[in-house]
Amino acid sequence: MEFLIITGLSGAGKSRAADVLEDLEYYCVDNMPVALMPRFAELCVATGGRYEKVALVTDVREKDGFGQLLTTLDQLGEMDVSCRILYMDADTRTLVRRYKESRRPHPMAAPGVSVEQAVAKEAELLAPVRARADYIVNTSSLTLGMLQNKLFDLFAGEGHKRKIAVTVMSFGYKHGIPMDADLVFDARFLPNPFYVDELRPMCGLDRPVAEFVFSYQQTRTFLEKLEDMLDFLLPLYLEEGKLTLTIAIGCTGGRHRSVALAAALNDYFHAHEIDSVNVNRDIDK
Repeated sequence: MEFLIITGLSGAGKSRAADVLEDLEYYCVDNMPVALMPRFAELCVATGGRYEKVALVTDVREKDGFGQLLTTLDQLGEMDVSCRILYMDADTRTLVRRYKESRRPHPMAAPGVSVEQAVAKEAELLAPVRARADYIVNTSSLTLGMLQNKLFDLFAGEGHKRKIAVTVMSFGYKHGIPMDADLVFDARFLPNPFYVDELRPMCGLDRPVAEFVFSYQQTRTFLEKLEDMLDFLLPLYLEEGKLTLTIAIGCTGGRHRSVALAAALNDYFHAHEIDSVNVNRDIDK
């Protein structure tokens, strides 16, 4: 079993790191009391492998108990628990700015103590832990996407390929644009099967409707340009740390044109080994 202790300076991104590690299938606990770590490790071992990767966030919020962290880590080692330390760091200027923006008090704050002084005091207290850390990540100049990439490189392991999960959603404009859409494309410029009597009762998943929609060159050209743009965008979204993307394609009612296009785009993603699901929000309305 692997225990990863996430600690470091307040405001340096410990909670953000825990969020990323959860995506990497770590079981994460924030603000874990140091005194409870050995007992928690025993409980994890007793599950027989259910919790193989555990990340515990601990810091000076625990006040007096935090000073026992290094002793507790030695105790975990005697229990044959592999334990590593991820130390989140940042420069003083960055930490002061983050606390000013968040308007939250620093854990080391006290009457007459500035944020800068509180940061310096905390850094001094954490110096022995920092010296023992297996990984030190300085987040001063990191965006969230850059932090995700850094932690992914450190903890994902070989063979774990980072992917973006795509939802391709069709919808009808008369029912409203999906609230969770990241990209929205309008298919109302295409010829409408609704005005063909034999096609009106059908939907875009039916072959006659799909053949009608794609019988027009503008449909095929639109899909080709859409695929080309998404081939460009998806790696960039992933690089910036976006792990999910909802692409919404709309027509008037959400039954014919948008459904046919969404299905075709979803098939394209599957053919290129991109994780995607097709959702037709308004197909039955």
